[in-house]
Amino acid sequence: MDLGLAGSKAVVTGGSKGMGLAIAQTLASEGASVAVMARDKVALDSAVETLRAAGAPGAIGISVDMADADSIAAGFAQLSQHWGHLNSLVHTIGPGDGYFEEMSDADWDAAFALGTMSGVRSIRAALPMLRAAEWARIVTLSAHSIQRQNPRIVAYTASKAALSSVTKNLSKSLAKDGILVNCVCPGTIVTASFTENLKDILAADGLDASNPVHVMKWIEDNFHQPCDLGRAGLPEEIASITTYLASRRNGYVTGATVNVDGGSDFV
Repeated sequence: MDLGLAGSKAVVTGGSKGMGLAIAQTLASEGASVAVMARDKVALDSAVETLRAAGAPGAIGISVDMADADSIAAGFAQLSQHWGHLNSLVHTIGPGDGYFEEMSDADWDAAFALGTMSGVRSIRAALPMLRAAEWARIVTLSAHSIQRQNPRIVAYTASKAALSSVTKNLSKSLAKDGILVNCVCPGTIVTASFTENLKDILAADGLDASNPVHVMKWIEDNFHQPCDLGRAGLPEEIASITTYLASRRNGYVTGATVNVDGGSDFV
């Protein structure tokens, strides 16, 4: 299927690793020129090399602290200097987590700064470029926990629920401009950072944190939240649906909240 991305311009926030990088790679393989925004310069440079190898020789990396409003504005101003318009904005940033009793006011503020306001600020900064394009799409990444609560990630989930609400609202206000706006809600996804952070914990139970079946067993045993397919997901499975929603080929899906969670929401 031709997604109509050849020659288009796309930016992925948080695109230096994990699901963000998988999305950026898929956009690049479909012919889009891709910019990635992230804070870590080393990871950013590595991502740009990966994207160029994936088919985006003009890929660029822009160092942005998504917790800082001025840094976001400066990052998109820099992007505007490279490109006069923008077709696809994919926002993947998320905050840390913690139990309610562990969260101070500062922790809540930090969670909403990353989980909600980074998206608000990125979209606001990108809108002039999106409106200047022949066609434009916005996709935000929320989380399936907004529908299936987990006490371990209370502030994360609240901030992502707010982002999902903003996304839905923007689909209405931007429809007049022909800008389609959608939200993807990933379930448990086995990224490199997920595996690294949890490998010792799962190993204590005789499980491999890089194995999607083992990961879902651990989720079921410890949080009682299995999924119908019996395994965790992979970054490329988030990338495929996100890339479609961010593409010209998507001509009629807007205001949707799309679960990509192996059926977890239906248990």
